[in-house]
Amino acid sequence: MRYINEITKTKYPIIQGGMANIATGEFAAACSNAGALGIIAAGGMNAERLEKEIRICKEKTDKPFGVNLMLMSSHIEDLAELVIKEGVKVLTTGAGSPGIYMEKWKSAGITVIPVCASTVLGRRMERCGADAVIAEGTEAGGHVGEMTTMTLVPQMTEEVNIPVIAAGGIASAIQAKAAFILGACGVQIGTALLASEECPIHEAYKEKILKAGDNATIVMGRIAGTPVRSVKNKMAKTYIEMEKKGADKEELERFTLGALRKAVLEGDTEEGSLMAGQVCGQIKEIRPVKDIIEEINEGIGQ
Repeated sequence: MRYINEITKTKYPIIQGGMANIATGEFAAACSNAGALGIIAAGGMNAERLEKEIRICKEKTDKPFGVNLMLMSSHIEDLAELVIKEGVKVLTTGAGSPGIYMEKWKSAGITVIPVCASTVLGRRMERCGADAVIAEGTEAGGHVGEMTTMTLVPQMTEEVNIPVIAAGGIASAIQAKAAFILGACGVQIGTALLASEECPIHEAYKEKILKAGDNATIVMGRIAGTPVRSVKNKMAKTYIEMEKKGADKEELERFTLGALRKAVLEGDTEEGSLMAGQVCGQIKEIRPVKDIIEEINEGIGQ
């Protein structure tokens, strides 16, 4: 089996999830310095802001790092050019197909790894030139599909001929080991890193993660076709009530506008969006990024 770190040139076959408003240049650098592939999340950023975060990351690490691009972004054309200009070596992508950018990214020597919630999408990404895919199960935080990690990963490895990275429901050594048994060659982690000393989210957000039980999360947007997993709170419950009453996508988008920033920056745990995966129920303490990543790598056995 070829481990993904042979491609990313990192110490461990671990990728930090591209969490919008959370995965800053500084946080990505901390994850890279700990041996994973740190990822700057460009969600909600324009080119000027992303350039700033990339420069910060370069100042704080000499290790490999990457950028996550949301392809539905209104700034995507500028962002697609910026990552080439800044010499970014790895891109993870979501919310659309990177096909129209693939030729110029590959010509620039960029490794492209789309996030996929189904084998259909995985095959499509392989055909358009992806170097690997992240098979993300519904256990993950943020935008999710329907398949679980345990069912998606082995099917993805059967359907594509490129490396498969498992994501969703991975926050411990034994879960990482399970992902590799299922055929993955790397893992992506997000929720586990929310409870790190270096994570820039508000302390109130971290506290909610630490106090979460096994049934603490809920998926909003299933009816509207835009499912997002987060910790249950007033905002999530109101959103679901609005969905059931027939609110359209535009009304729901207005309701959630700025909700993630409320949670991340202001610590509003009732009206903010506390995106987190189901593993939040097993996270009980704040630890350094290095300790979290090294423990997960123990399950991989590198």
